[in-house]
Amino acid sequence: MALRHAILAALLDGEASGYDLAKGFDASVANFWAATAQQLYRELEKIESQGLVSARIVEQQRRPNKRLFSLTEAGRAELHAYTTRRPKPTAVRDELMVQVQALEAGDPEAVRDAVRDKLEAAETKLKRYERLRDNMLVGRTEAEFLAAADPVGPYLTLARGIAFEQENIRWCEFALDVLARRAG
Repeated sequence: MALRHAILAALLDGEASGYDLAKGFDASVANFWAATAQQLYRELEKIESQGLVSARIVEQQRRPNKRLFSLTEAGRAELHAYTTRRPKPTAVRDELMVQVQALEAGDPEAVRDAVRDKLEAAETKLKRYERLRDNMLVGRTEAEFLAAADPVGPYLTLARGIAFEQENIRWCEFALDVLARRAG
């Protein structure tokens, strides 16, 4: 998946500045696509030059002017075409897994610390994702939301992010338990 498609999908919610998109990525898209603010701004420039988004300048007092980007018809067509293609199989690249694989030749305490760090990060992300889910549901049950709310895509991707972090927590706890029993 290209960053461009993640940006185009984020603009389905309406026009946004690069700053708003970066914040939005941290709040929603980050559970399945990571990008730095610099990458985001570079890609915005590219897709604007290709006519997939348009920008307008908003003059501000006491602040620099900002550019608001919106999806063009060509951008919508690009997104439509993108959704018709089969995604490439997911390739997992996790440096922690390489460290765990090399545990017998490495520093067991450093690896345990890295697993603990991963556990803490997963717990933090999970709490953030659960708050986002609660904000999306706005007092409705999940079943009520899924039956009638639009758009449903952001909720489905958030649900995947929640499940992913729950599994990270489960695995970290399992790994730390095994390592503690072996060290004891």
